[in-house]
Amino acid sequence: MSTAQLTTLSTYAAPDIADALLKLDVPGAGFLADISPISPTTSKIIAPASTVLFVSHSTTSFPAPSEGALGGALGLISTTLAQPLPNVPAGVPYADLAREGKIMVISQPRGQKVAVVGGIMAERMVRLGARGVVVDGRVRDLEVMRGLSVPVWSKGTSIVGSGGEAKAWATDVPIQIDNTEVCPGDIVMIDPVERGAVCIPLKLLDKVLELLPKLVGADEKVIKDVEGGMTVQEAFKLHRGK
Repeated sequence: MSTAQLTTLSTYAAPDIADALLKLDVPGAGFLADISPISPTTSKIIAPASTVLFVSHSTTSFPAPSEGALGGALGLISTTLAQPLPNVPAGVPYADLAREGKIMVISQPRGQKVAVVGGIMAERMVRLGARGVVVDGRVRDLEVMRGLSVPVWSKGTSIVGSGGEAKAWATDVPIQIDNTEVCPGDIVMIDPVERGAVCIPLKLLDKVLELLPKLVGADEKVIKDVEGGMTVQEAFKLHRGK
């Protein structure tokens, strides 16, 4: 993403981006659903994504469902085979692999009760130059999060550390957040005004930037005409077309 592209993109809001991605038939319209601010976020952040994929880790405190049963074992095997190969070196905390200038996008298995990001990990990612942290899962140590210089957004919170139920498996691999795929290098916008985050596939960035002025311009005309008394149906027909 060039400086010129970043400057242009920053003039638009997350809903504008989602409208463009919807027009381009992108699954999920790029929306990172149900992820909201944990720490104070006052300005829009736009940066490439660096991803972290967590997988399930069974412990006595959090045993895996159906552990020991044949069905559960087969399910665990099939899930593991579907994952990318692990690339987090043994004994290396994933936060030590954070990338400067990136928004860290972290994926946690559904239904888990532990936090995959705590104060120590968040502080380390920030020290290494992360522009933001977006967690499709849970975080903890909220007082620390709120004192960081970059935004931390998540789907939920916990008081339990990640080791009870999850482990970092791979970094900079494609991850799935509901219907939206996030790949390393894709462009993520954290928009505090709209309380939403959106991911633009890097390969579609040029098309999105081409579409945005047309879509936003049409909507501005629709709003103006509706304010003047025109029906939404009439305004849509006039400015949005088919």
